[in-house]
Amino acid sequence: MGILISLVLVVICCVIIWRASDSFEESSELIGENLSDGVRGATINAIGSSIPELFTTIFFLLVLKDTESFSGGLGTTAGSAIFNGMIIPAVVILAVIGAGVVKSIQISKKVLVRDGISLLVAELVLIFLIGGATLKWYHGLILMLMYVLYIIIMFATMTSPEIDVNGKDESDDDQDGPSSRLMAFLTLDIQYALFKDEELTKSRAWIQLLISMAVIGGACLLLVVACQWMGAETFNVPYLGTFNGFGIPIIFVSVLIASAATSVPDTILSIRDAKAGNYDDAVSNAIGSNIFDVCFALGLPLFLYTLVYGDIHMDAAVVSYSSELRILLFILTSFAVIIYLVGAKMGRLKAYLLLFVYGIFTLYIVGRNLDWPTANYISEILNSIYTSINK
Repeated sequence: MGILISLVLVVICCVIIWRASDSFEESSELIGENLSDGVRGATINAIGSSIPELFTTIFFLLVLKDTESFSGGLGTTAGSAIFNGMIIPAVVILAVIGAGVVKSIQISKKVLVRDGISLLVAELVLIFLIGGATLKWYHGLILMLMYVLYIIIMFATMTSPEIDVNGKDESDDDQDGPSSRLMAFLTLDIQYALFKDEELTKSRAWIQLLISMAVIGGACLLLVVACQWMGAETFNVPYLGTFNGFGIPIIFVSVLIASAATSVPDTILSIRDAKAGNYDDAVSNAIGSNIFDVCFALGLPLFLYTLVYGDIHMDAAVVSYSSELRILLFILTSFAVIIYLVGAKMGRLKAYLLLFVYGIFTLYIVGRNLDWPTANYISEILNSIYTSINK
């Protein structure tokens, strides 16, 4: 019963994050409308769709406030990065092929190389930077500065955007809004609830963006609570009583449950871009989201928390879990980038291969928690790699 309550709460959080992220992305895209394809996907779209990871990591640190707090945030960002790198491109490919739009998609090699290398560098820095049991404020600062550098490179290399001579997409005008503002609030149609049928200007877009962030933040707080319940031996729900959880480390819950829940906006946005023919944005959004997750969604909460509460001291088990996860993240990202770059196009075969790899990753996480011999053997290998690197 306790697990069911937690899962229902996770589903509710997914729906809220999805609906609020739609409004966030709509406003952020209007604000960044003058950016070129590829750059918009890697920056504005990526930040917009990765806000849930940022809030979730912040709340893991603020709610737990112990050695598991950082591992929960790391599990969310790393798990989300693996989800984005494997599931989103695969779903994008299958969605456009299944809809009969194209038989395969072609992504700019320049975009793939630029974003792929940037992500791998960020993950390498994460491996070398956090090499001990103590986390300090400058660890978070370095990660954030890396993202700032990435943004500077994006804008420095940006080409002029293509101008849409047809103006606003007419399909937007054909969509009927909710019957009332009350219905808009209930369905989380934030734009209609705020402005009804009025045109979304840039000033209104900023208001909508801030309101959307507040809603996403509330949903992420509930998501952290649900993950905390799921990982606990027992937990208490006000007015309902005490229930049993899985009784497993929070990093395992966050790497699968929280990461998937916070990646819903990335998936929907990438599918939408792909169906519109913006394949560069569809994939660069997924990779750019990973860079934001690794550098900023992890760096900012770590920086703020350690400034206010002091250093984070992790126990040996958490250090081991987080170390192997970072190595695994780099290995799987390298594998995904190779899949992207081999061949001129991306079709069903690559999509199925990416899904298969994510399935193996999921089995490993489950097996690691259940002490499967094979999973423990792989864990030992990953930790030995990490130890060798950080000698």
